[in-house]
Amino acid sequence: MTTPVHAGYAALLGRPNVGKSTLINRLLGQKLSIIAPKPQTTRHVILGIQTLPDAQIVYVDTPGLHRQGQRAMNRYLNRAAASVIGYVDAVIFLIEALRWTDEDQDVLHRLADFTGPVVLAVNKVDRIADKSRLLPFLQEIAAKRNFTEVTPLSALKGDNVAELEQAIARLLPVQDFLFPEDQLTTASERFLAAELIREKLTRLLREELPYALTVEIEQFVEEERLVRIHALIWVERDSQKGIVIGEKGATLREVGRQARQDLERMLDRKVYLETWVKVREGWSDDERALRSLGYADPS
Repeated sequence: MTTPVHAGYAALLGRPNVGKSTLINRLLGQKLSIIAPKPQTTRHVILGIQTLPDAQIVYVDTPGLHRQGQRAMNRYLNRAAASVIGYVDAVIFLIEALRWTDEDQDVLHRLADFTGPVVLAVNKVDRIADKSRLLPFLQEIAAKRNFTEVTPLSALKGDNVAELEQAIARLLPVQDFLFPEDQLTTASERFLAAELIREKLTRLLREELPYALTVEIEQFVEEERLVRIHALIWVERDSQKGIVIGEKGATLREVGRQARQDLERMLDRKVYLETWVKVREGWSDDERALRSLGYADPS
């Protein structure tokens, strides 16, 4: 008797900075989503495909659902995150151990009409010195909804992540694989290049980072042993341009150096990377500008 094969989509939902991108990278065993200690680093719905011997899990990484901000970018982020509920087979609701916020409650409210299985994943348990505090918290949160599973874990350390993976695999429909077994994502290399550059900017600039900053790949040319990439970094004001470039161009050079190293590892080829910083006033509060820069609402 053959073992049934499961395949389907599982969304990672949660408030900003709860560890969704760290978790999806851990589940996939390699870096797909960019990570930085700044809310709303993830801006797009990204599919990460994990193929096991008897299951294929298509993880859907989403922007954090949040309350703050009425700009077009904020509205886009919330629409992008909420849109996945309409087509996924299961949801991983990620929260932080010993912390329940109003934004967590908002995410739970959005899941009220979702009829599929919801797994509560409680992240960052490695930070808890007194583990006896965890069980009462899990019991309190588990009472808020009839969760299919409750899994405490550490996305950073990898603790209990394999158990979450197996739980999700069991919950998916019995059907053939949806993608080729060697495919990791549906995202293009061009898209991943832009995200890597944006990650370096986020990490280097930290508190100085203009929220209204995005990266557009103007040229992505593959040669036999080299990939030539020309990237535009868009900001909204001239003063922000100076922050990104840095004194005598130092910040931009370091962004380029770090991004090139990651890109060469990802593409397994030498990379020639050029970056420019340009100003486009008000782009993050302009629906048309957002679409032209790649922030199209997911279908």
